[in-house]
Amino acid sequence: MTTPPARSTEPASTGAEGMTDFGRSPMTPFDWLLLATAGGVWGSSFLFMDVALRAEHPGLVAWLRPALGLCFLVCLPSARRPVDRADRPVLGLLGLLWMAIPLSLFPLAQTWIDSSIAGMLNSAMPVATLAVGSLFFGVSTHRVQVAGVVIGILGIVMVGLPSASVEDTAALGVLLVVAAIVCYGLSVNIAGPLQRRYGSTAVLLRVLAVATVATTPWGVVGLVDSNFAWSAVWANLAVGFGGTGVAYVAAATLVGRIGPVRMSAVTYLIPVVAAVLGVALLGERLGGLEIGGLVVLLFGAWMTTRSPTRD
Repeated sequence: MTTPPARSTEPASTGAEGMTDFGRSPMTPFDWLLLATAGGVWGSSFLFMDVALRAEHPGLVAWLRPALGLCFLVCLPSARRPVDRADRPVLGLLGLLWMAIPLSLFPLAQTWIDSSIAGMLNSAMPVATLAVGSLFFGVSTHRVQVAGVVIGILGIVMVGLPSASVEDTAALGVLLVVAAIVCYGLSVNIAGPLQRRYGSTAVLLRVLAVATVATTPWGVVGLVDSNFAWSAVWANLAVGFGGTGVAYVAAATLVGRIGPVRMSAVTYLIPVVAAVLGVALLGERLGGLEIGGLVVLLFGAWMTTRSPTRD
């Protein structure tokens, strides 16, 4: 749901040859805990959104996510680091592309498709990031990465086709998730330089502030058309504080400890957690094509993260 930090907020230690030792030291139990926290919280966010949507309008769910995340981030000293005025327009754009639009599309999509399908499709984020980076930002790619994009698209079709073929609204739900993923792909490429300059939490704080303002009108409309339920309250807290706060800080910390490559493993945990929870707790059903599509999609995502220097 929330894209992982693009880069570490702390400098990496280097060896004698000037190369980072991210990939050389073994992961500690604390590293595994951070990885499990980020993957588990982000993966379960699809379940919690489904619970909230049983009582609340998608607009209210979309507004509460950045608003609650903002409340969490503002308490962190690192998030209050000042940013240059010249970068504010880009942060405003990120507030729309990274948060306001995707966080509005996901709850709307989940009124038509299962949470497990939304979570599985979300694993295409590395594929979208590489495709968008190559097409619009001049990011160099290796043939293995290009093959990963093609395979990832095939996986998206396999995961989304069974739902999309049932009825038109389900097809629209799949398309909305794909649109949200494209927004994430744009955002990662735009946010990277700012995250390296100011730190992940400082960027996220401004982005969430813009998103909260941008989604307020839809949130007001949603509030009028929503019912009160304690289950929805707890679900919103889990998604807002957990998914946009705790999980992101855990991921940002993990990137600084083990590097972005190994941290990308969280991408593969999210859809698995979403699928297991959707089936086990919500009674959702997954067919062979959808499960096979998830495997294909994850393989394509893995290929897109391979180093472009490898032949």
